[in-house]
Amino acid sequence: MSTAGNERGLSLRSPGRFCATADRLVKLWKQHGAPAEHRDAVVSAWKGAEAYRLYTWATVSRLLDGGQIGYAGSVNKVFWSNLDVAMHETALDILGSTSELRDGEHAAWMDGYLFSLSGPIYAGTNEVQRASLPNASCLCPASRREPDHGFPAYRRTTGLRQGPL
Repeated sequence: MSTAGNERGLSLRSPGRFCATADRLVKLWKQHGAPAEHRDAVVSAWKGAEAYRLYTWATVSRLLDGGQIGYAGSVNKVFWSNLDVAMHETALDILGSTSELRDGEHAAWMDGYLFSLSGPIYAGTNEVQRASLPNASCLCPASRREPDHGFPAYRRTTGLRQGPL
């Protein structure tokens, strides 16, 4: 898990890309008259990009203090891949039927959307990441975790957290 966690758990470049996409999305939304029906999705995208940025800096701080990425890399991977799709879908919704034009100032949104669809697959599929999380969702050390005896229902009945996914 250490290698996989490090592969997807920390990159200082990615939050910058997501923040830039969120800023472009806010600008696009404003250019189209700030339609109220898209406000929540735009705000959610911006907040998600900021959360990703802050999470990355917190991870850097934790690593500098001798910590490890561990299973947080899996949660992070699922988060950013879903965020990428959501931001681009919101942009395409704002653009409406013009989103399918391959030329012009907004063509990059469709290209970004098509690329974002690969995010839940590359760097370890989201299904694999989600499957690895239940055993790690209890934030106590492994030596203090109760065994689930291979039955997820046992974890539910004993009150161990199942995680956010």
